[in-house]
Amino acid sequence: MTDFVKQEWQIIRFDNDIASEIQDTVAIEYPLTVSLNGSEFATMVCSPTHLQELIIGFLASEGVIRSTKDIQSLQIDETGGFAHVELVTPIDPKNVDHSKRVIGSCCGKSRQFYFQSDVKTAKTIMSQLTIRVDQCFKLMEALQLQSEHFHDTGGVHNAALATADDLLYVHTDIGRHNALDKVYGRVLTDHVPLKDKVIVFSGRVSSEVLLKVSKIGVGIIISKSAPTDLALELARDLNITVIGFARDQKMNVYTHPERIYERVSSQGL
Repeated sequence: MTDFVKQEWQIIRFDNDIASEIQDTVAIEYPLTVSLNGSEFATMVCSPTHLQELIIGFLASEGVIRSTKDIQSLQIDETGGFAHVELVTPIDPKNVDHSKRVIGSCCGKSRQFYFQSDVKTAKTIMSQLTIRVDQCFKLMEALQLQSEHFHDTGGVHNAALATADDLLYVHTDIGRHNALDKVYGRVLTDHVPLKDKVIVFSGRVSSEVLLKVSKIGVGIIISKSAPTDLALELARDLNITVIGFARDQKMNVYTHPERIYERVSSQGL
């Protein structure tokens, strides 16, 4: 599969009432159907890059696997849009309900709505990592510099795994949740330790996004966009620091601010 997530499209652009025919760039939307041991499990609409990481991250996020050791084989038919996964221990996809909601308890502090798979896979984060304000700004600036597909199309999201100093992996997708699944798949494939890692993100921090960050196992998410109230309730319970509107040397810290400190302050205050 090509590394490109965009293609050219002939359009007519109006500037006031003056029309001109030009080439525009649009994001590619690619349906990928995943089968487990011969039975169809789910169809994802995604960008056609890093599909193996996407599939691994998605299956882990749904609680189907815990590590890559649970996968016996993974074959991708890029032309047909199918991914065939054989699990070491077969499951019946009909028994994996990723739409049924249950009320679960999170750290005993509050009751929130989860999908059934979230109850099994969401984690309370115990990371003691702290990060300076200026490092947050630099990480977001670095993500923006690597967002060429967004600048070209305006139709994709970016998610990165980073240390406090550098971006490690950057993944792009038309779906913000897909971008995070690609990060998760890379973490599992490369066996990346997570205690000193953060997520840098281009999209809105919804409850779904927050739960994916929890499942990955990272304690800080830095986004240039806004969070939702349910995401913040979950972040407070799951011990995740949510930073939003990180742009133009400004940012909002919504939960667990003890992980964030100024350059001139003592670490940990």
